[in-house]
Amino acid sequence: MTSGRKANGRSSIFKGSDGRWHGYVTMGVKDNGRTDRRHVQAGTEKAVTAKVRELERKRDAGDVTSAGKPPTVGEWLTYWLDNVAERKVRPSTLQGYRSKVARHLIPGLGEHRLDRLQPEHVERFYGTLEAAGMAPATVLQLHRILSRSLKVAHQRGRVARNVCALVDSPSVSRAEVQPLTAADARALLAAAADRRNGARWSVALALGLRQGEALGLRWQYVDLAAGVLRVRWQLQRLTGRGLVFVEPKSRASRRTVAVPPQLVDALGKHRAAQDAERQLAGELWEEHDLVFTQPNGKPIDPRADWAQWKQLCRDAGVREARLHDARHTAASILLAQGVPARVVMELLGHSQIGLTLGTYSHVAPELSRAAAEGIGGALWD
Repeated sequence: MTSGRKANGRSSIFKGSDGRWHGYVTMGVKDNGRTDRRHVQAGTEKAVTAKVRELERKRDAGDVTSAGKPPTVGEWLTYWLDNVAERKVRPSTLQGYRSKVARHLIPGLGEHRLDRLQPEHVERFYGTLEAAGMAPATVLQLHRILSRSLKVAHQRGRVARNVCALVDSPSVSRAEVQPLTAADARALLAAAADRRNGARWSVALALGLRQGEALGLRWQYVDLAAGVLRVRWQLQRLTGRGLVFVEPKSRASRRTVAVPPQLVDALGKHRAAQDAERQLAGELWEEHDLVFTQPNGKPIDPRADWAQWKQLCRDAGVREARLHDARHTAASILLAQGVPARVVMELLGHSQIGLTLGTYSHVAPELSRAAAEGIGGALWD
């Protein structure tokens, strides 16, 4: 054996008894504190020298992958979900991540070795999904999940790059919202007036609360005397856990909302009706301090709430809009009334005004016309 070993952790190149040339490069220190020395081999000294120089270049550039057997994409996604995403995202978001990883990402890309995943693998995967009829928005969600997991892998030296950064993300056009008209909203409120929990729909149409925010609303956060309520909790159904209360996903979502006088009156009557139900239920009542409950005080299942909304639409003679369209209706009416977009942003709990303006761009023509008439009246009255 011809040796070219170097002392003090420097690279070494030598010809082994097997007739092949071998090289060893010190890349750093492993997690266990031991020296991380990588091995390469080739049939000629020139070829192995090139491999050694490439390892040294990566080391000097700080582009070093972790030592040990690289995991597969499937193994890394599972680790990322259990140890990284679980501590950073909301339970409902994690539930969606797990479903998409199990149903699509692992079957489609899971067998690839993590450090050998190429942009072309990802592009072909997206193409297959789109050819099968998957909605572009869903493909984009998969892209974001994969990219977030690979970003962590890159930060930790598992891969030399995040290949998703080299792939064009699927393009998704923003779907235009379909709010109800003010007349439709009034018809819904009229149909709900004499119903149990009728004020639930006033909260949706007047304040734009999300479904989970309305079903998770507690009396301790409602001040009828001051005419305000605070959004602090959401009710959600999670797989394996049932109905749970979770905090809003952002600081902007934890907000204080002014309540119209008419809704203050409606909530006052609703509270009196609920007190009567509590007395009637007696020991069967479960106290959760919720504003909207089942007759025994238990939380309302979001699926039952959705069904009640659909029935309300039918009874009011209004198209069967999505429940989330009630929130869009509140925002559209506010903007059409001339309420500043920043105020609407805060009422809805948006974190950026661009989201408000982009989502409700359909109101822009009305606002432009009102602005034109306003400036015209000021200058040529």
